[in-house]
Amino acid sequence: MKDVCRKFESRQAHLGVLGLGYVGLPLAVAYAKAGFKVLGFELVQEKADAINRGESYIIDIPSAELAEVVRAGRLEATTDFSRLVEVDSVNICVPTPLGKTRDPDISYIQAAVASIAPCLHKDMLVILESTTYPGTTEEVILPVFAEGGLEVGKDFYLAFSPERVDPGNPKFHTVNIPKVVGGVTPNCTKLATTLYGQVMDTVVPVSSVRVAETVKLLENTFRSVNIGLVNEIALMCDAMDIDVWEVIDGAATKPFGFMPFYPGPGLGGHCIPIDPFYLSWKAKQAGMEARFIELAGQINASMPKHVVRLVTDALNGRERSVKGSRALVVGIAYKPGIDDLRESPALDIIAMLQERGAEVSWFDPHAHGQPHGITATRHTQWTREAIDAYHVAVIVTPHPTVDHGILVDARPVVVDTRNALKGRKGANIVRL
Repeated sequence: MKDVCRKFESRQAHLGVLGLGYVGLPLAVAYAKAGFKVLGFELVQEKADAINRGESYIIDIPSAELAEVVRAGRLEATTDFSRLVEVDSVNICVPTPLGKTRDPDISYIQAAVASIAPCLHKDMLVILESTTYPGTTEEVILPVFAEGGLEVGKDFYLAFSPERVDPGNPKFHTVNIPKVVGGVTPNCTKLATTLYGQVMDTVVPVSSVRVAETVKLLENTFRSVNIGLVNEIALMCDAMDIDVWEVIDGAATKPFGFMPFYPGPGLGGHCIPIDPFYLSWKAKQAGMEARFIELAGQINASMPKHVVRLVTDALNGRERSVKGSRALVVGIAYKPGIDDLRESPALDIIAMLQERGAEVSWFDPHAHGQPHGITATRHTQWTREAIDAYHVAVIVTPHPTVDHGILVDARPVVVDTRNALKGRKGANIVRL
């Protein structure tokens, strides 16, 4: 192990990153900028080709930054997974979605492991970063690698380190977000800590791989449950004609014992809507019922329907039905400032409005082309005249580059699900 530690510390190690998406590409670039030679593995040839041309498709990685490390020969992308034999370590950064029955789908992890196993060699370090349930690393990955006859912690090393990427966050990024790491053995933890220590500002080793796996699930379950709570409070305030946004602002003045969370049209992104169910699924395997997690998931999943009810009521107030009305959904990414549509509640809202007979269009300056799965028409002109063609506008994701104030005196009734028009008054404004 000493030899591979020295290779990490001297930046002589050849590093691999399997999966070059929102997690993998920023990590690969961070490794390359630290002076390592990095080989990125990607299934999609077009993405590998784009990287090798220095063209980024990830919002957090400018093409100029990517092109610099590519030109320097420190980063290369390939679709040839047999080249895994060339690397001293590999980070697995693949998606972990839910199945149709909301059970964990770790098929991408299993496929990655199947690709690595024939190439596993002495002193190789494998780190899983994909969010998953506690036990995956030891129960799913380790047995496959052990079939080759190498001993973990002695001949090869296996660890888990949860990704904590927050796309579009200008303050926190791959390098300055503390990196939690837990290994299958103490040697595994030490080696993974050594590698990350060459790149990350802060590395936080924990006692076991299961602890590391559970850390990420707790982080996102904490957010899911608290968002579910505030969404339920919002529904209650709506029934009692109380401004929930003013309630939250008032409570947030308490300097201790309160952390403000805000209601919205539903959860989006790859983490918060999904990760808590990995934990609740594993809890069921242990004979436990994760009631808080399940209840929060139900409340959060119901919010798009509540938004559609608000739209229906707002149109009824103007003596219109949803059927035949022209609706504009403003912002379809799952959070402001990015182009990521994964699990976005806007997709459900669009579909439900269309099911009710509305003529739906959408506006989002960050979205590229016509996103897959959306049949609604793209609206491109953010002008008062163009917006006046609609009967209702629904603010789902308030991008900071969009002047939402233009809606205040516009013709359509506005359903504001994010308090984007905070402080603005208008007879046509309906807030969540």
